[in-house]
Amino acid sequence: MFNRRTLVIIKRELGEKILSRSFITMTLIIPLIFVGLIFFQMYLLNYDSNSTASLKVISALDQITQAVQKEFNKLPIVETKSYNITYSTMSKKDFESQLPDLQKDLLNDKLTGLIYIPLSADSNKVVDYYSKNPNNNSLFNKIKSPINKALVNIHFTGKELSDKEISYASENVDFNGFRIASGKNIKAEGEGNQILSFIFTFLLYLSLLLSGTMIMRSVIQEKNNKIVEVLLSSVNSKELMTGKIVGAGLTGIVQMTVWLLPLIFLISTSWFALPQNLTIDINLFQVIYVLINFFIGLITFLGLFATVGAIFDNDQDAQSSIWPLMMLILIPFYIGISMQNNPEGMIGIIASMFPFASIIVMPARMALVDIPGWQFITAVLVNIATMFLIFPFAGKIYRVGILMSGKKPSWAEVLRWFRYKY
Repeated sequence: MFNRRTLVIIKRELGEKILSRSFITMTLIIPLIFVGLIFFQMYLLNYDSNSTASLKVISALDQITQAVQKEFNKLPIVETKSYNITYSTMSKKDFESQLPDLQKDLLNDKLTGLIYIPLSADSNKVVDYYSKNPNNNSLFNKIKSPINKALVNIHFTGKELSDKEISYASENVDFNGFRIASGKNIKAEGEGNQILSFIFTFLLYLSLLLSGTMIMRSVIQEKNNKIVEVLLSSVNSKELMTGKIVGAGLTGIVQMTVWLLPLIFLISTSWFALPQNLTIDINLFQVIYVLINFFIGLITFLGLFATVGAIFDNDQDAQSSIWPLMMLILIPFYIGISMQNNPEGMIGIIASMFPFASIIVMPARMALVDIPGWQFITAVLVNIATMFLIFPFAGKIYRVGILMSGKKPSWAEVLRWFRYKY
């Protein structure tokens, strides 16, 4: 079994695989790509999009207002005037009567956020935060500590420490988020939308990956089994490619619809009520938008994966060559996850309307903040334009590659296929 002929075959395989340009390139590039992705994710998580902000702090007690102002004035962001913070004192009733006027300032971006510290914060450390972006964790991390110190100082003034008070001092300030949106009632923001954002990100990422890989392997299998030659005797390559992509796209949209059925059922009926901290603020139109935008983007990705499948004769060569397509899926996935910290960061806004990325990032961002209608439309138009721009080139490669077998083509040869006239 293990003889001289076996050694010759082993030598040949090693020579073809280990000494091949693609193996060496991928062996060197893949570790660099993953290291780069790790640093990119760390950058996204630490990226501070709140370099400037305008806040208004209102408390129910003048003593709390003065203590909070004293602690905020110690912060570098206030000393450098990066954060503009104003202070006032009023009762809960007076605050609620002035909230409609303050809401206008929030909607017009005159205010980034509105903080109200009720009398009850002296016992439970729960503070109300009103904003168009009530999930701004990067901002919360900056303002929690000074508010907490102010409340602790007031709480322990003239008291001897007990176990309960020590426990109070060890707890941080908690925020009740309230989403401010034009034409909508002010609603408390729970954790439901953050969970939904993660679900959208994961499901869209998974579906793009599975659907793309499946159509690529299907093309390779048909090419190796010579089934494609039989099919091309009845239809042309353009019809074959279109049929395969649309069929796979419809399969993907059905799969995604099934995955989202529980959400559709939840928001379209009142049969089930979620706990207060898990309420979801999303409507049926937004879910339909997710499906439409996903379908357009999926068609584009399927075209690219089918093109890669047409170039190569086996899974091994194809898998080693699809890393650029994988990056088009992985990077938006990382951006979608990182937006849990601040969905209104510049990276998130741009990515939600950027080709390929908007398929994952827009739904993730949509679950966390209210998005202007023009941004929804822009994302769809960009994806449609991307699809029509890519398909003529993908079609040329597919038409030539689907009938070629044997020698693995170089990328220079693939580029020459564009110049073929037919």
